[in-house]
Amino acid sequence: MFYKDERLALFIDGSNLYAAAKALGFDIDYKLLRQEFMRRGKLLRAFYYTALLENDEYSPIRPLVDWLNYNGFTMVTKPAKEYTDSMGRRKVKGNMDIELAVDAMELASRVDHIVLFSGDGDFRPLLESLQRQGVRVSVVSTIRSQPPMISDDLRRQADNFIELDELKDVIGRPPRELTPEQTERMQAEG
Repeated sequence: MFYKDERLALFIDGSNLYAAAKALGFDIDYKLLRQEFMRRGKLLRAFYYTALLENDEYSPIRPLVDWLNYNGFTMVTKPAKEYTDSMGRRKVKGNMDIELAVDAMELASRVDHIVLFSGDGDFRPLLESLQRQGVRVSVVSTIRSQPPMISDDLRRQADNFIELDELKDVIGRPPRELTPEQTERMQAEG
């Protein structure tokens, strides 16, 4: 479903891709991911979206964000909002859907194919709009996790569904062991 001469852009929903890879038991090697899609077409941009906790002295995602920033990814970040829910539990909220959708719409006239790394059904109207503009859209997520990480509506709307588990050998590396605190923080931040 890829053509060597087509102009590609990657849109990575950081927290969604992290959760999908985690559910499949591997970590993403972003250098390999970028190389794989450079091989598939003319990669114009690779966007990575994530919310960051500003008040923590050390954020486990900060080294990744810095590495991506220096290695060909366009980083789109915003501060995560921290709050306490009605049960007194600390929660973190940092949705990047609007930023991703706006950037995809702005770039649509300059690309032939967009690859969305997310299973979030909220992106279905975005896919519809991009397709009406003549852009082909592939979605990378998984149906092999329990529960599946991709919305059925999004999968149906996509021109092409790429099962993340099938990319494991190409873009994956074995997961490193994290402390429960690091895991909780990574999930909260994306």
